Amino acid sequence: MAGVSIKSVGKTFDNKQDNTAYTVFEEIDLEVKSGEFVSLLGPSGCGKSTLLNIVAGLDEASKGTVSVGNKPVAGPGADRGVVFQEAALMPWLSVIENVTFALKKQYSKQEARERAIQYLKLVHLSKFIDSYPHELSGGMKQRVAIARALAMDPDVLLMDEPFGALDEQTRSMLHKEVQYIWEQTRKTILFVTHNIRESILLSDRIVLMGTRPGGIINVFDVNLPRPRKPSSKEFAELEEKINDQLAGEIEKVMKEEMGDDYNSQKATLLYRSHRDMGDHI
Repeated sequence: MAGVSIKSVGKTFDNKQDNTAYTVFEEIDLEVKSGEFVSLLGPSGCGKSTLLNIVAGLDEASKGTVSVGNKPVAGPGADRGVVFQEAALMPWLSVIENVTFALKKQYSKQEARERAIQYLKLVHLSKFIDSYPHELSGGMKQRVAIARALAMDPDVLLMDEPFGALDEQTRSMLHKEVQYIWEQTRKTILFVTHNIRESILLSDRIVLMGTRPGGIINVFDVNLPRPRKPSSKEFAELEEKINDQLAGEIEKVMKEEMGDDYNSQKATLLYRSHRDMGDHI
């Protein structure tokens, strides 16, 4: 396993048509220890997914450096597995074919199949290896995507709102799956989410990012025993503490984007019961 080192990373997008620049974040410094589960939490537009893409090597930082272990990130690599919000499975391939597709260059056909089955068992899908994506539920597709990423045996697993499009019951089930997978593999995980409760359930630490230009405004250690219970006093206190800080950042974004319509919708937009902050903007 390996940790992730993010040093003085900034990202600016240049608009060549009108010679303007849009700064997503100016300077991010973050150290993720080997085997640690860290969530990036913050309002839409603060740069969570952009930062994850830079770590994945799918985007380039405008300044600063990112390293996995002692190796600088210069592009995508087998040391990092990525799970996106959409499973992005190939519909013409079966479940096991989707998982073995990227393994064929590294392993023989038989070894790739055995490895795929191993990880499909880990996500409890061994009975569906010959099924096709259209025969699976949304949660099952995401489990295939997780198995596909894990089968590459990356040092770091990068997850970009992997449960954002799922219903609450499926999301809750996959929380348990991810906790189980992390306990079994001890992969370093960097996880992007809008959901406060989700971040507390899963993480060792929660990195709270502020509005654009984004930056880290606080880091919360989650010193609660696993499995965690949202009904516990300690869980509720941490959830409220994070919500209080994040609500102010969400409000800034809403005022900017909604203008005069903001005040009439403030209550319903800011304080939803499951503390899913920022998914509406």
